[in-house]
Amino acid sequence: MQQVVALQVNGQQVSVQGESGQSLLDLLRNTLHLKATRLGCGQGQCGACRVLLDGHAVAACETPVWAVEGKSVTTLEGLGSRSAPHALQTAFIEEQAMQCGFCTSGILMSAAALLQKNPHPTRQEIVQAIDGHLCRCGAHNRVVRAIEKAAARLAAA
Repeated sequence: MQQVVALQVNGQQVSVQGESGQSLLDLLRNTLHLKATRLGCGQGQCGACRVLLDGHAVAACETPVWAVEGKSVTTLEGLGSRSAPHALQTAFIEEQAMQCGFCTSGILMSAAALLQKNPHPTRQEIVQAIDGHLCRCGAHNRVVRAIEKAAARLAAA
């Protein structure tokens, strides 16, 4: 069964046809063609599909389309741009906090949620915020350094 879902995606109001049982991940990737959000495990356990839903990091693979009606979704495409990257994106590049990049968008979105809620996180709070992300490349130490660097830059701005 199809339903019309109205929501805000990366600052733009959209109204799309959603299928009953369709996930937010499927809507983002296949209907709206926003490909930065990735399918990892499909069970909300790896973190690859994390997006911001009204400012909170959620697993898009487990979020049904009906649950986003009237809400605001931010994906990596809405975090920053090539001409004006978010401080997290810049810090990740500088710290080489990714290798294959598969998990990176989800980690960035969880980090963005953390910094929105807590602009001065401790190292332990950063580690806790990204604990639900699996990075097979083993870049977690660089990721933590990048988040610390971005937090310092945002606090100084």
